[in-house]
Amino acid sequence: MLITSESLNALFIAYGAEYKTGFNAVTPRYLEVASKTKSVTSESIYPWLGQFPMLREWVGDRNIKSMEIHDFTIKNRKFESTVSVPRDKIEDDHYGTFAPVFQQMGRMTAAHPDTLIFPLLKAGFTESCYDKQYFFDTDHPSKDENDNEVIVSNRQDGDGEPWFLIDGTQPFKPLVWQERLPYEFQQITDPNNAHVIMRDEYIYGVRGRANAGFGLWQLAYGSKAPLTMDNYALARKTMQQLRGDRGQLLGITPTLLVCGPANEKAARSVLKSQLVLESGATAPIPNVWVDTADLLITPYL
Repeated sequence: MLITSESLNALFIAYGAEYKTGFNAVTPRYLEVASKTKSVTSESIYPWLGQFPMLREWVGDRNIKSMEIHDFTIKNRKFESTVSVPRDKIEDDHYGTFAPVFQQMGRMTAAHPDTLIFPLLKAGFTESCYDKQYFFDTDHPSKDENDNEVIVSNRQDGDGEPWFLIDGTQPFKPLVWQERLPYEFQQITDPNNAHVIMRDEYIYGVRGRANAGFGLWQLAYGSKAPLTMDNYALARKTMQQLRGDRGQLLGITPTLLVCGPANEKAARSVLKSQLVLESGATAPIPNVWVDTADLLITPYL
């Protein structure tokens, strides 16, 4: 290939197409547990977390309640992936051999939010959220039906591999994917660039700014106990009894069971087995929990 600005631009377009092919080949799952928000600065503050508006009968004047302000902040991070292509390879028409590299770059970029969001679920047992408690904790402050202060739990302790129950029906999700700048495919091929001159190679890469953070703990339940039907039932019951900052039932609907490969067999038994044999029984009975939630198996736990 004759190296010109036109041929290099054509090559950038070709490599970009390979990148896009790889990107589109991946279906990320993070939006099933995380809300996507747009950030316009180095960090974003979510002061409204924990506020659940409710309706009451209008008698007399409006009942105006001040919102408790939480200064929960998610700071953006910068991410990149970069490869170099020797000029000799392009001159000798070997540029096509790099196509799989750019397809793989696209695949890894598409999956990148998953690699941050799902490990955050696991970290929720030891990292704090907006109310200064661990995201999964046994003593979150809340209210009862009489507007009295109480503590509630969205956590079940144990020493096994974690699993999670999620309400994915709400406008806001339990986790946040905060995007400052979307991933961008870039090149450095200017013949006057110092790197190009000194190394005789061209640079291609991806750059983006984003981060993952905690949202509403009320919409997620975390357990390290064995994934059994009884523990699954307890998780569902606990979530559906949760109340908001005014003591109102939140109407939580557990819709998604999330776990890693270590719990896949147990998860499929709970959600997919048509019949179960209870302890002491002589014959199997219908499994009442079949298809009561979708199942998401992720390697990123």
